[in-house]
Amino acid sequence: MSSHPLSVAPELTPIPILRLRGQRVVLDADLAKIYGVRTGRFNEAVKRNAKRFPEDFSFVLTPAEHEDLRSQFATLKTGRGMHRKYLPRVFTEHGALMAASILNSDRAIAMSVYVIRAFVELREKLTANTTVLKRLAEIDRDLLLHDSALQDIYEKLLPLLSPPPDPPRPQIGFTPP
Repeated sequence: MSSHPLSVAPELTPIPILRLRGQRVVLDADLAKIYGVRTGRFNEAVKRNAKRFPEDFSFVLTPAEHEDLRSQFATLKTGRGMHRKYLPRVFTEHGALMAASILNSDRAIAMSVYVIRAFVELREKLTANTTVLKRLAEIDRDLLLHDSALQDIYEKLLPLLSPPPDPPRPQIGFTPP
């Protein structure tokens, strides 16, 4: 049985990819979990390497975005130290890959492959959906053309299908000169 050092354990759950500011992103806590480090340590490494994370790679959520995100999840845990002190940071596909490069471990390397595959799978699904939607639009357009053609044929056949009018009857009786 050969084991590739970059193979990923099959029991991993799918990466929760969110849509924020028109981009697909992953939360810092989710990436830290995938890479096997604490969120605080992960964010410290990101801060130490800030030049590697421009705005299109990573950004901090606004309070409103954070509140919207929190409202999508279940109730918060209670207890001291159970909540985040700072607003979460999110990473785009490129930022998630860059994060793997600042973490120097075999798990980070393996997980970067996993993250890449998750984004590629999402992109493939979006492409497939786009193709299906395009084909549905073509079918809809064809049906509208056929519908109008059938309506035109029906209107032309309608006079042929109705019974002919009764022929005029000759008048019976006296007609004045």
